Amino acid sequence: MEAIKDTIINVIKELSLKKHGLSENDNPEVLLKKALTKKELRHIKFHYFRKGMLGIKVDSSVWLYSMNLKKEKLISKLNSASTLGVKDIRFVLG
Repeated sequence: MEAIKDTIINVIKELSLKKHGLSENDNPEVLLKKALTKKELRHIKFHYFRKGMLGIKVDSSVWLYSMNLKKEKLISKLNSASTLGVKDIRFVLG
């Protein structure tokens, strides 16, 4: 059974996608899962997407550094796979 917190978060994400006119294929969280390896996905969490800025939480400073090294490749992968128009990615500890 899904927790109420998870249900509310999912509803807010869906409403946000509809508000910005994005399809399910343009969902930044889904695109991240396709662009990153399983190992990387265990250490990151989608945080937000606003005005071309993608926010991602990482679980340690080591992964923060590693993901910053891969930032440009990740931006190009995301932009080639969708119409989101990712301008920059901000990685934060969280």
